[in-house]
Amino acid sequence: MKYILLVSHGTMAQGVHSVLEMLVGEGREDILSTSLKNGMGADEFAENVRQCVSVVKEEDELLVFADLIGGSPLTTTANVLAEEGLLGRTTMVGGMNLPLVVSAVVAKDSMESGALVDGLIPEAREALKRFTVAVSESEDEI
Repeated sequence: MKYILLVSHGTMAQGVHSVLEMLVGEGREDILSTSLKNGMGADEFAENVRQCVSVVKEEDELLVFADLIGGSPLTTTANVLAEEGLLGRTTMVGGMNLPLVVSAVVAKDSMESGALVDGLIPEAREALKRFTVAVSESEDEI
């Protein structure tokens, strides 16, 4: 199985996880998430990551999406994955956004992880656009 692990500061990872359940189905065992909450120590967060990845078996792969490159959630997760012997079967991305993760969930089983991420990053960048609404001025306004 190919698992997706979402990690972040605050509750972003759980929020993205919640939206994924709305969009791609509830109760998916292949989507995992944990967050570094305000006041939480690195050891506690590392243990949460360990618990999340405890379901990953020797034949499984892991796609990790984190809120920030170089942030504590991603670097701590990388350390835990190295300790657990999972780093060689893991592809990590920093700067997660919802379009990126939705596309990853939908396409993860049809492509090799590295190629998948290489294709998804430009798609996720393209999803960022300014949204404007045209406002018409009416002569009848008071």
